Parts: sequence; C-alpha cells; structure tokens
Amino acid sequence: MTDSFKNLVQSETPVLIDFWATWCGPCRAMAPVLDALKADLGDRVRIIKIDVDKNTELAVEMKVLGVPTFMVYKKGVQYWSEAGTFTKESLKKVVESIEKQ
Repeated sequence: MTDSFKNLVQSETPVLIDFWATWCGPCRAMAPVLDALKADLGDRVRIIKIDVDKNTELAVEMKVLGVPTFMVYKKGVQYWSEAGTFTKESLKKVVESIEKQ
C-alpha cells in the first residue's frame, strides 16, 4: 500500500474509495450517485476516485478484481468493500454505519 494511499485512509471521517475506469459504463453511471451522496453527507464523508488504469499496482494490491469497486475506510481500517453499482441510499447506510465505529 503506498504511503499516499495510507495517508488518505487515516481520516477520522469515513473515506469512500471508488476504484473505477474511464471505459467502464457502470463506473460512469455511479458518478451522479456519488455526487448526490456527497451532497447529502457533506463533510461527513470523503470520496476518493482512483482510476485503476493509472494506478494498476494499487488496484492489484487492493485485490480489485472488477470495476467499480468501492471500499470504505476509517482511521486506516477497511470496514467495507464490494464491487458493483449501488444506490445513494445503500451507500449512505454503509457510510453512516461506519461513522459510528
């Protein structure tokens, strides 16, 4: 895990990582969902998008087998990881449950 990635996920605030690719239709479909989630939660969540084609070593190290893959960290601990598309409501529930950790 790179130092910059480790630093990103050390936050007291939940950090939602979006492993995505420019050629991935479902990834592009998630962009407005993530925008809506950020609008709802504001500073209660950090959303970081990581392009797997530009960060292949990190994607391999993090065992990203398909895109989009989402992970949620808090204080450097991974609490959740799942591939696929999600509704704003389902992602919000995940983030809110991790907020309480």
